Amino acid sequence: MDAIKCEEFEYHTYDDYKNWEDRWEIIDGVSYSMSPAPYPKHQRVVFKISKELDTNLNCSDKHCEVYLSPVDWKIDEYTVVQPDVAIFCEETTNQYFSKTPPLVVEVLSKATALKDVTTKLKLYERMGVEYYIIIEPNTQISDIFRLVDGEYQLMKKATIEDSYSFELFDGCDTLVEFGRVFK
Repeated sequence: MDAIKCEEFEYHTYDDYKNWEDRWEIIDGVSYSMSPAPYPKHQRVVFKISKELDTNLNCSDKHCEVYLSPVDWKIDEYTVVQPDVAIFCEETTNQYFSKTPPLVVEVLSKATALKDVTTKLKLYERMGVEYYIIIEPNTQISDIFRLVDGEYQLMKKATIEDSYSFELFDGCDTLVEFGRVFK
């Protein structure tokens, strides 16, 4: 059996995506199903980290706010993602955000873990997301990556005993007490 050739693969655009039922993401034209729905534990962690980020968010830019999935970040016609949690700093009248958020959180689940630690990590790095937090809800470990010279560097493997302060840009910061995320 021959391998599938790239030119034979079906690629999708934002126009395709808008007409699909259920939840999907497209990355560089490749579609990814967001089904089935995540486990309740996943959603609890999503809620609690978003609450931590929001409670401690201090921004001079009044448009910076914490958003939970499902919310679209349309990067281009071939890439639309729905981060579990993100801080977006733009006012939009569109059905999606278009500017790169300074911070994104993905909480791992069986269905999306591989994509989150490989494809999305490289995408967020390429797009200039300053902080990328990957949370493993079962081990209660959070990998905090920061963009340094265009590449992600692991800043901390945070556990329930840790807190981390995120200096997003001049006049904008937030803090996460990871013990509160996993209570």
